[in-house]
Amino acid sequence: MLYSVKTSFRGLRINKSRSALTILGIVIGVGAIIIVVALGHGAQDLILNQIRGIGSKTIAVVPGRHPKGPSDVVQTFSDSLKERDLKALKQKSNVPYAEDVMPIVFGGVSGEYQGETYWFTIFGGTEQMAKQFDISPDRGAFITPEDVTGRAEAIVIGAKVKQELFGEMDPIGQKIKIKGRNFRIIGTMPSKGQLAFFNLDEVGIMPYTTAQQYVFGIKHYNRIIVSAASEELIPATVADIKQTLRDNHGITDPAKDDFFTETQGEAIEQVSVITNILTLFLASVAAISLVVGGIGIMNIMLVSVTERTREIGLRKAVGATEGNIMTQFLLEAIMLTVSGGVIGIILGSLLSFVTALALSRVYSLDWTFSFPLSAALLGFGVSATVGLIFGLYPARQAAKKNPIEALRYE
Repeated sequence: MLYSVKTSFRGLRINKSRSALTILGIVIGVGAIIIVVALGHGAQDLILNQIRGIGSKTIAVVPGRHPKGPSDVVQTFSDSLKERDLKALKQKSNVPYAEDVMPIVFGGVSGEYQGETYWFTIFGGTEQMAKQFDISPDRGAFITPEDVTGRAEAIVIGAKVKQELFGEMDPIGQKIKIKGRNFRIIGTMPSKGQLAFFNLDEVGIMPYTTAQQYVFGIKHYNRIIVSAASEELIPATVADIKQTLRDNHGITDPAKDDFFTETQGEAIEQVSVITNILTLFLASVAAISLVVGGIGIMNIMLVSVTERTREIGLRKAVGATEGNIMTQFLLEAIMLTVSGGVIGIILGSLLSFVTALALSRVYSLDWTFSFPLSAALLGFGVSATVGLIFGLYPARQAAKKNPIEALRYE
């Protein structure tokens, strides 16, 4: 067996250029799988960390029916959460384990200051947002309960909004125009980056009462955020929220709920499922190149068998059996694909690391690189299997050659 390995290695080394080009398809395929899986894991970790940053005791009440498919997404734009629902949820007799209950409205707007305009997201909430989302201004102040009750035309802006509208100028006390009204800037936030599905650098925070009346012209809420007293009490709090809102809306059949709740655990589970499916799909697409690479190896090996007909005849003439010839060519195919698999793993890991580093540095994302061991083992195993499968036919063709005819071959 050792002699067969040496002979196979010598045969590949004689045609270095052809061997290198032959394994290119395998390198691309395995490298693509490593990159897709590594970046998929990085994206998943980033999103999950952002969701965890919202708070482990947080329950979001969302208007509309729970979407079960793409066609149901429009249901989440329902106006089913009203002020009476907020008051009902704040009553301890209805939801005894709720610590904080905060309404939220949001939407995109265009802000203007001295001819400069910038499109950003308005978050209407209460003073509880600072605690809930762990945000606080680096300069100025945050909105107060008095701002909420008085519908104050005050706003706290994110770092990107400040940069785009004011540059290096101090914006505290200045006014930006939104929907024809002037809003006084009472504070600015430091750069915070992404939180869940929003970039806090690109938001403006104001009292929800102000946003409802002067910016969006609505009387409903986009979300109601409830904080449970502890993680253990989340299921009981969710049950109380659902019962309270069903009583408020006159709903007796849970299947007809015009709202749904989302907990951190549920959000993490949903995101994990979605990202895993997407990563698996992209990795499957990338794996197609392994099949293409296998076909290329089979073609090259068939050409190699033809070119080395005299060599095959000579080896058989000095006593090599069909098994020896078949083993030699099969080992050559496996060596090619395994080499391609190893190179693909190395290059894929290197490119994944560089990409993760670039994303974290350029876009200030908390993007981490993790070596996808399962994908590496899969890529290595698949590449070896491809070599075995696609090398079998050329090896059999070589083994079946008649030694006398092979020696006469020109």
